[in-house]
Amino acid sequence: MARFSLIPRTHLFFEDFAAFAVELRKGAQLLDDMLAVQPPRWELADRIKEAEHTCDQLTHGILHRLHQTFITPFDREDIHALARSLDDVMDAIDASAGFVRLYKIVDIRPGARELSAIILQQAEELQRAIQGLEARGGRPESIVEINRLENEADRVHSEAMGRLFDEEKDPIALIKWREVINFLEEATDRCEDVANVLEGVVVKYA
Repeated sequence: MARFSLIPRTHLFFEDFAAFAVELRKGAQLLDDMLAVQPPRWELADRIKEAEHTCDQLTHGILHRLHQTFITPFDREDIHALARSLDDVMDAIDASAGFVRLYKIVDIRPGARELSAIILQQAEELQRAIQGLEARGGRPESIVEINRLENEADRVHSEAMGRLFDEEKDPIALIKWREVINFLEEATDRCEDVANVLEGVVVKYA
């Protein structure tokens, strides 16, 4: 039987989300470092996987506390959505790095580094936005910037895919790179999902 606490422990949710943002930024930085050199630093996939495991634990902890806490800092649905959407970002970062290593990618194609740089910038803005969450005011400028960066990522992704299909003659290499580029772009989409949840919380409680 679940045991509910009537004592407000709102700070614990904010602490967990802040820790989540730190791990997310760490994973984004490692991904950017991985793709910054040629050939990529495949070994960094292990450190990204560690960050992904930490995020899984944080997600589990947040959802477990959610079921045991009667008074929450904001709507239970929003807490659940924020935890899940943050975890989705980390999963996409982990998948991107994992496929780069699995496919033994050596030559970095145009667009990959640009997308990893955008993911890192979004992760930095997410960290700022989450740091401002407890103050109720949030960081609306960070939310706007995350959305702008996602639009930029769409442009980079479109150009990268166009060049891939125009230039890559090896069908196996094409399939590998299509998957990597799509997962990189997926991470930027998931960052926008987090921003949308944060925007909803700010609108409700500001």
